[in-house]
Amino acid sequence: MQQYSPVKVLYILFLNLLFCMVYAQEKSTLRIPTKQDTLNGSITPERIWWDIQHYDLAIKPDYSTKTISGKNTIEYNIAKKEHSDLMQIDLVAPLKIDSIFQKGQKITYTQNENIWYIKLPKKLLSKNNKITIYYSGKPTESIKPPWDGGLVWAKDSLNRPWISVACQYKGASLWYPCKNALYDEPDKGASISISVPDSLVAIGNGRLKSKIKNPDNTSTYKWEVKNPINHYGITFYIGNYINLNTTFNGEKGPLSMDFWVLDYNKEKAEKHMMPEVNITLKSLEHWYGPYPFYEDGFKIIDAPYIGMEHQSAIAYGSSYKKGTNKKGGDISNTGWGKKTDKIIVHEIAHEWFGNNITASDIADRWIQEGFAGLGEEIVIADLCGKQAGNEFINGRFRTIENDKPVIGRYGINEDGSNDNYVKGWTVMHMIETIINDDQKFREILRGLNHDYHNKIVTTKEIETYISSKSAINFQYLFDQYLRTNKVPVLEYQFKNGLLNYRYSNCNKDFIMPIKTNLTKDIWLHPTTSWQSLKTEDQDNVAELKIDINFYITLLRID
Repeated sequence: MQQYSPVKVLYILFLNLLFCMVYAQEKSTLRIPTKQDTLNGSITPERIWWDIQHYDLAIKPDYSTKTISGKNTIEYNIAKKEHSDLMQIDLVAPLKIDSIFQKGQKITYTQNENIWYIKLPKKLLSKNNKITIYYSGKPTESIKPPWDGGLVWAKDSLNRPWISVACQYKGASLWYPCKNALYDEPDKGASISISVPDSLVAIGNGRLKSKIKNPDNTSTYKWEVKNPINHYGITFYIGNYINLNTTFNGEKGPLSMDFWVLDYNKEKAEKHMMPEVNITLKSLEHWYGPYPFYEDGFKIIDAPYIGMEHQSAIAYGSSYKKGTNKKGGDISNTGWGKKTDKIIVHEIAHEWFGNNITASDIADRWIQEGFAGLGEEIVIADLCGKQAGNEFINGRFRTIENDKPVIGRYGINEDGSNDNYVKGWTVMHMIETIINDDQKFREILRGLNHDYHNKIVTTKEIETYISSKSAINFQYLFDQYLRTNKVPVLEYQFKNGLLNYRYSNCNKDFIMPIKTNLTKDIWLHPTTSWQSLKTEDQDNVAELKIDINFYITLLRID
């Protein structure tokens, strides 16, 4: 757990308030955060004093009623000697807590909508603590998984029950009681026991520890992950699964790989999924470093939605085709997107960025999505050449909406712009281009995953790390592309044998160097002030074009 002092907590809250005020001036229609938003998204006094060590979750979903019952035993340490008398637990209604116990004693609690406050007598607290929370009810159902979040009660193509969950945006409190905050992960991992009818198979994170047949014609599957794991990364899948197993010879030795697919997808998995995963892991290990969770193995599972990066239990719901969508198309319109299966590559890349390295606030989700997008480019470049990767990301520039800044407001569990995918990726691509040294860029990517292994990070930490390791101050680039929605404009004119140029529609200190067709290997270093470069005979000067690796707009001024 990343520790925060009271002063730092107040400082974070102050920065959030200041950011909200400034942002509100720019976007008059911005939603006003509610009290529940703040309680859910901030480091409250009822959260900060305790540090999660382990989740031991047990659930029994009921397909016919779309209900769930279960318990979560939370092992925790006291992180602050002086602390609140209350522990905040998050659980979204209409789910309800039925009872709570610690050291055999029943504990009292109160409810404030989706926030629950547990009164823990100090005599029950020690260095190592465990609290067991029993709960039940009808959890929020996801109608458009994984985008809206919740339980997924589906049927496979043979009309058999198929159940799962996806809850990245709103958080795991949609289906189990937890600390619904990204800054604190269970240091010792988590286990999940899933009880299902004997006709079905249940899969969770990590490795299968046991399967117990119960007297009521159900079986309980217990899975365990040893590494720290974010709350939405904990998951389960229930269906008519079969297992295909193989081994990947990775940087840290043999990595067990399990492919849990619906029985009728066996041949598709063997012909498409297994080789695609192998190619992807080989490429990403080279660039990002060893797969982060050798202890927990690697799994990819058929899911009733497009995909999700559940740690060591990746959801796959695409069409077993190469391409960037279920129809095998290519959103980049370059053709390069048809060389890989985007869902496989993107979700596996999240094992490094999203699961190994996790943003401390969902407002910084670009850290996870941007680097996963970069992973898509990296695999294509490894397969088809660097120029193919460059053209692929250039084709994605047009999908950037610039509706609002990529980074959202901190402390209210608010996602930023949906541009955190492609624009976050674009930021990293331009940084790679400016560094202009593949080996150094690779060392930075691998260094991030080594130095921040199983860590929680902020944008500022990532920004500082990259600037430090590259010896280039990239603050201007992060500030422009992540903290505003303005796309810089390069204004230019040809006059008296000179190319005059400057940046506009940007921050005052924006200074990104660029390459053009006229200067070729010579870099221009525009600022917001006019500069000049001598050109050939003006009548023969070709139209100015920016190198495809830069996301800016051109404006000729006559």
